[in-house]
Amino acid sequence: MPINNFSIHNKDTYYNRAKKEGYRARSVYKIQEIHHKFNIFKRAFYILDIGCAPGSWLQIAKEQAIKNLKKYDDQYYSRNEYKIMGIDIKHVTPIESIEIIQSNITDTDIKKRIIDYFDDKLDLILSDASIKKRGDKFTDHLNQIRLCYEILNLTKLILKKKGILVLKCFQGSDFKIFFDDFKKEFHITKSYKPKASKKKSNEIYLIGIKKK
Repeated sequence: MPINNFSIHNKDTYYNRAKKEGYRARSVYKIQEIHHKFNIFKRAFYILDIGCAPGSWLQIAKEQAIKNLKKYDDQYYSRNEYKIMGIDIKHVTPIESIEIIQSNITDTDIKKRIIDYFDDKLDLILSDASIKKRGDKFTDHLNQIRLCYEILNLTKLILKKKGILVLKCFQGSDFKIFFDDFKKEFHITKSYKPKASKKKSNEIYLIGIKKK
């Protein structure tokens, strides 16, 4: 018997809440929860979202950046504008005042496009990017780890000193090795699984605060 996707969504509290509140996906509550716990959007004006489809994290990033323009209008680190870019291999419906690029994060020209857009002043990188799962947990885990290394290496080049990275990873055999390498790049690191993540999922989010 075929699975009725509507019935599944109808029973998903986060899906229904997102639809009611005008967000594009239930994943919005993952980043909200991470922010409430680790304050990742504090003084974040220039934000990059990797794996941004369908755009719910971009929606939150824009909300927070606009708030920050008013909240942090002081003599410390502040700006008179925000810049947000989203990158995904899938098409993403445009959002006003946000630059969206349909591209693979590993493409050769993407680093230059990011640097040119943010002018070396990138405050926060969000990544909910995920490989296309094949159903084999071991293979999927290793492929996700490879993607995480690609993003971490890119972060070393484009994220400003003391910037923040939120990165989705998969738990498994190579997780500890990757997390140890992740820790080398930040003064403060945490791993966290939001309540909005599905219970059966092996996803976990790594939070790097104050890039070295």
